[in-house]
Amino acid sequence: MPEERLGTMTEDYVKVIFKSHEWSNEGLTTNDLAAVLGVAPSSVSGNLKKLAREGFLDYEPYGRATLTRSGRQLAVQVVRRHRLIETYLVEHFGYGWDEVHDEAEVLEHAISDRLLAKIDAELGFPDHDPHGDPIPAADGTVTHPEGIRLQELPDGSEGTVVRVSDHDPALLRYLDTLAVAVGTRVRVVERHDFAGSLAVAVGDGNAVELANVAAGAIWVAV
Repeated sequence: MPEERLGTMTEDYVKVIFKSHEWSNEGLTTNDLAAVLGVAPSSVSGNLKKLAREGFLDYEPYGRATLTRSGRQLAVQVVRRHRLIETYLVEHFGYGWDEVHDEAEVLEHAISDRLLAKIDAELGFPDHDPHGDPIPAADGTVTHPEGIRLQELPDGSEGTVVRVSDHDPALLRYLDTLAVAVGTRVRVVERHDFAGSLAVAVGDGNAVELANVAAGAIWVAV
């Protein structure tokens, strides 16, 4: 008998709201949600009210939506499916880390719990995806790595990359050319605040120039 799943809209909304609070406390406005989900702001407002009535969100018009306990439980399930799929696509099908998001967006709504469990076991029960985002455990536990943004490190400080935002595939492709990935050692050589950039030594190589927007998408553990 097929598993009963809530609609794609519900899963997409709770996942996006959950992710917006993972690495910052800013949350998302209605316009932010509309931009991320690719729908009109008026549609977002209507859907948020619907999800609030169904008990997944706390939401007041013109305010920011927050997940209820039920909403968070659902979001963690969707995030777990998404990140395990991304990891499997990279490790078993040769996808680049800049290519997996859209594929996982589709598959996360269709994959069965049984197949997901087999994928998890096949991967060796990973705790993070190719971008360093934590993969929730089967029991819903989420453990985030400790880290700060690279752009916040002072000159001379170094650390290990623990997470790179997957928001912009073009940035991921650019970081690929610099050999920056989860697990890479980096060191801030010199900040160039006047130019909005910093010189960063990657591994044992020479320093490369990173714009603050790129450095702000990289989290490191020191």
